[in-house]
Amino acid sequence: MTATRVMLRLRGEQAGAWLLARTGDPLAGLTQRGGQRDPYPIYERIRARGTISRSRTGMWVSTSHELATGVLRDRRFRVRNGADRVSGGLGELDPGMDDSLVDMEPPEHTRLRRLVAPAFGRNRVEGQRVVAEKLIERLLDQAASKGTFDLMSEVALPLPVGIISGLLGVPDTDSARFAHYGRMISRLLDGIRTVRQAREVRGAVDELRSLLTQVVLARRAEPADDLISALLVESDDPLSTKEIVALGLQLLIAGFETTTHLIGNGVGALLADPDQWSALHADPALASRAVEETLRYDPPVQLTQRIARENVELNGHELTTGDQLIVGLAGANRDPAVFADPHRFDLHRADAGEHLGFSGGHHYCLGAPLARLEGEIAFAELARRFPRLRPAGPAVQRPSTVLRGKLSFPVSVS
Repeated sequence: MTATRVMLRLRGEQAGAWLLARTGDPLAGLTQRGGQRDPYPIYERIRARGTISRSRTGMWVSTSHELATGVLRDRRFRVRNGADRVSGGLGELDPGMDDSLVDMEPPEHTRLRRLVAPAFGRNRVEGQRVVAEKLIERLLDQAASKGTFDLMSEVALPLPVGIISGLLGVPDTDSARFAHYGRMISRLLDGIRTVRQAREVRGAVDELRSLLTQVVLARRAEPADDLISALLVESDDPLSTKEIVALGLQLLIAGFETTTHLIGNGVGALLADPDQWSALHADPALASRAVEETLRYDPPVQLTQRIARENVELNGHELTTGDQLIVGLAGANRDPAVFADPHRFDLHRADAGEHLGFSGGHHYCLGAPLARLEGEIAFAELARRFPRLRPAGPAVQRPSTVLRGKLSFPVSVS
C-alpha cells in the first residue's frame, strides 16, 4: 500500500471514529478530545454495558477488573505486533520494533525476560535510590529558587530520564537527545496517526538504535557499572547486541515517559485534595501508598490490547480468532466490585495494590520496581520540601487515549 493510500485510510478511520463517537459509541469516544481530557465517565458507560461488550468499531472492550485480570494471563490471547500492521495493509506505519519484549510472545519473550530480569532485581534497583535522591534534591533546589515552576519539565521528566540514562550507561552529553527521541517514540502507545509521524518515529528509533549500539560496543570493550554491562555478562545463553539494543529501546519507552506521568498525575490528584497533600507532608512514608493509589486512580497507561489466537468464550460472548479486545486498565482500576468508593483518591486505601497499572500476566511491566522507587522518592521529597505546593495555573493535558498525563503543570511552592 502506497503512502498516499495509507494516509487516506488513516483519515477515513479517524473520520469514522469521530462519527461513531458522535452517535454514542463509548470506545470511539475515548479517541476524541473530550474523552482524552476525562475518560473516566466513558469507562463507566462501558461498564454499564456489561463485563464485556462489542463496540461498533468491531473491537471488544471491557472495564471489568476480574475479566481484565484473566485476559492478561490468558495464553489464548496475544499482543498486537508489527506483523498485524503489515497484514492489515499498514506496513508503512511499522516503526521497526518487533524485536521488543512488548511485541513478543513465548517462548522468545520468556527467554529474553528470564535473562534480563536479574538486572531489575531488588538489589540493583535499590542501588539507584541514592542516585535518585541526589538528583531529586538538585532538581528541587532549582525549583525552590524560582518559586513557581513547571512540575513536568523541571521535575517529573528529568528525574526518570536521569535515572534511566544513567542505568543504561548513556553518556550525559547524549541524555537530552535520549529524552527527545524517547518522547517521539512514546507516540507508539497511541498508535501512529499520519505517515509523516510514522517516518519521524522510525527515524527516532533508528537514531536510538545507533546511540545504544555505540554504548553496547563500548561496554563490550570496557565494562562499567551499568545495566548494559550487566546484560553482557557471559552466560549459557548470552544476549546479542541486537537484543540488548532492543531491550534498551523498550526500557526507554516504558522507563521514563510513563514514570513522568505517574509523578504528574499523582501530584495533580494530591493537590486536588489539600488534606491528602497535608497527610503526605506529615508522614512522607505514605509516598509508597501514593504511588500505588496513583497507579489505581489515574494510571499513565490507560488501555492495552489483546488479540484472540483462537475462538474464545468470555462471559457468554464468543470471540473468534483475530478478534481484538481493548482491556480498559484504568476503568478496571475503578471497578466498584473490587474498590470501595473507586472515584476517590485515598492515600490510606488498603487494597490500592490490586490495580492493573503495570498490566499483568507475562507482559507485567519489567521496570515496575524502578518506577515505584522513582515515584516514591518524588512524592516524598516534594511533600517534605514544599508543604504549601499548589497549582499556579491550568495544567495542559496530553492529547492521548492510551498514555494519560500532562504536558505542563505550573505549580507554586508558596
